[in-house]
Amino acid sequence: MDKRNVTLRTKHLTLRMIDDSDITKVYDFVLRNKEALIPWEPVRSDEYYTMDYQQQLVQSDIQSIHSGQSVKFWICKNDQPQGDLIGTVTLNNIVRGAFQSCHLGYRTDIAERSKGYMKEALAHTISYAWEELNLHRIEANIMPRNAASLKVVEQLGFKHEGLAKDYLRINGEWEDHIHMVLLNPYWEEQ
Repeated sequence: MDKRNVTLRTKHLTLRMIDDSDITKVYDFVLRNKEALIPWEPVRSDEYYTMDYQQQLVQSDIQSIHSGQSVKFWICKNDQPQGDLIGTVTLNNIVRGAFQSCHLGYRTDIAERSKGYMKEALAHTISYAWEELNLHRIEANIMPRNAASLKVVEQLGFKHEGLAKDYLRINGEWEDHIHMVLLNPYWEEQ
């Protein structure tokens, strides 16, 4: 399987890697969710909310995927597989060797929250990480106040491994994060 151009289909969703032809949809997602994402992300400059900057980020994501350092899926509904983007799931910082691990990041469109879409998208991304990437460990670091996010990963089997004090600077403040981990029960040496 070409790990640089992957599409996953779930019951309700299409998870796909994007290219420059999707930049308007990416830009629309960012603008549509600007206020909703502020409490959960680093402070963004005004430049971040420009088409040019989003184009640069898409290009950076494509390079990272090609180098094997990450996998990023954009989420659409199955009834509109080329329609509006309603979220992202990213396996970041993929490290091989003795680690065989990555960090998980995700975000959902404000209009699509609490519908079960992210759990469905994460479950299929995890299967991809185990079966296609043969990763051993996925780590998700989540702010204690983000109850919805914690609930999703707990439902998928992630276990609490500790609290990282002042882990990330989110919306201008140092935030503690709960370190959640999922291990691949099927991992095999390759």
